[in-house]
Amino acid sequence: MSTRSFPSLFTPLDGTPEDCESCARGERLGFLFDFAYQPIVDLARRSVFAHEALVRGPAGEPAGVVLAQVNEANRYRFDQSCRVKAIKGAAELGLAERLSINFLPNAIYRPEICIRTTLEAARAHGFPLERIIFEVTEGERVEDGPWFASILREYKRVGFLTAIDDFGAGYAGLKLLADFQPDLIKLDMDLVRHIDADAARRLIVQHLVRLCADLRIAVIAEGVETPAERNALLDLGITLMQGYLFARPSQGAAATVAWAAA
Repeated sequence: MSTRSFPSLFTPLDGTPEDCESCARGERLGFLFDFAYQPIVDLARRSVFAHEALVRGPAGEPAGVVLAQVNEANRYRFDQSCRVKAIKGAAELGLAERLSINFLPNAIYRPEICIRTTLEAARAHGFPLERIIFEVTEGERVEDGPWFASILREYKRVGFLTAIDDFGAGYAGLKLLADFQPDLIKLDMDLVRHIDADAARRLIVQHLVRLCADLRIAVIAEGVETPAERNALLDLGITLMQGYLFARPSQGAAATVAWAAA
């Protein structure tokens, strides 16, 4: 059983106001970053389901350039700054759909403050809580699985949607699903790539879709690049998709969806 715990969302904490304000301003990071937004499309409704906020450098540098500057000393503050900046950017772009924000599970030292920072940003920019998805990558090792599941449950209790990214490529997999059932999982692009020509991949995804349906979890296929991949995924019952076939990430403007490809 996990030995970690965290207090109620509204439990007073020493130094909380200063911590929240400095996180919101992104102070002491020592580097700049921005976001690009990529649509997740709903082919059943022919609409945009959500926009994922993707870290970029201030001049459009790829995420790896930014993440290479994240370390143990600034991880927590970077995670908090990401939440605030992603919400602010989405509001300024007028994105009316859901917003998916990636977070670093190993940066959650004080979950009650992490949530407060997000709530304050959502209120400040008029962004409804029910439109915010917190997305965690399965590829980051989490040593204390039950404690991590309790964090996700707290996010869900407050009103956020939850998602596991890169499902099928990391450390948690089915074990995490046993501890916590998110609202969404995003299939790793390695499962999606050439799925139209790979019987093993189709069979794996087919059973994952069936399992998620039983657990009432929606499935998103990411990294969709060809009409053949799209058609194979549709045949398997997946209608939520993300990838270059539909739209590339856009920085500084809302992305245009190629509905002809959809």
